[in-house]
Amino acid sequence: MNGLPPLDLSRVPGVLGRIVQERAGDYREASPEPGPARPAARRFEAALNGPQLALIAEVKRASPSQGAIAPLDPATAARAYEAGGASVISVLTEPRHFDGNAQALHEVIGAVTLPVLRKDFVVHPAMLREAAEWGAAAALLMVSVLGEATGAYLQAAHHLGLDALVEVHDEAELDVALAAGARIIGVNNRDLTTLNIDLSVSPRLIQLARRRGFAGVLVAESGYRSPDQIAQVRGLADAVLVGSSLAGSGDLARAARDLLAV
Repeated sequence: MNGLPPLDLSRVPGVLGRIVQERAGDYREASPEPGPARPAARRFEAALNGPQLALIAEVKRASPSQGAIAPLDPATAARAYEAGGASVISVLTEPRHFDGNAQALHEVIGAVTLPVLRKDFVVHPAMLREAAEWGAAAALLMVSVLGEATGAYLQAAHHLGLDALVEVHDEAELDVALAAGARIIGVNNRDLTTLNIDLSVSPRLIQLARRRGFAGVLVAESGYRSPDQIAQVRGLADAVLVGSSLAGSGDLARAARDLLAV
């Protein structure tokens, strides 16, 4: 496939801007070639498409908003999440702000049978190539980072056999995701430029996506700590992604079960 368009990361503000500039530096010398085409398994999409609200449970040891969360062993954490009813495991691979790395992803993929999402700030095609080579089922694509290049990066992900969680935070970003042909859209309650959480964002944008005819998978992301909060998106979202509250709970399997309790 053709090369991907260059990204103007100077337009990305705040904490997110700093992180993506760092990640771009990490991959400055990497080959932009996407690599050979791979068949689409769509395991990530299928896992989120069941009749019940699915849980994407995150192996997350730190974050910019909280600092250190918990010194999780990735494989142990993933097995606990699986025992607690998670449908998918998300693994941070960003090293500076989230204490993530490729090894954590490898360990999780080796520990569970669930599909695994590589959670990172994709700013280079090599990051998608890595996700596919490492055995991830899906990668995160952030419209706030990729802008009008979202569609090209989505095509690259699909070329590599990956599902893509296309993340949005506002109506303009939702428009970009829909125009790009996203099959899975995540709505982030956290404004990644300010790190502020607003749990009204997911229900509002999820309902808007449905009104605009989106028939794919919708994921509510960030800030969920209780079944009462999950109830706000039950019946609207197909899945919910939870990181910090699970990772810092001390009993990951029980926390996952409790979060999903109706």
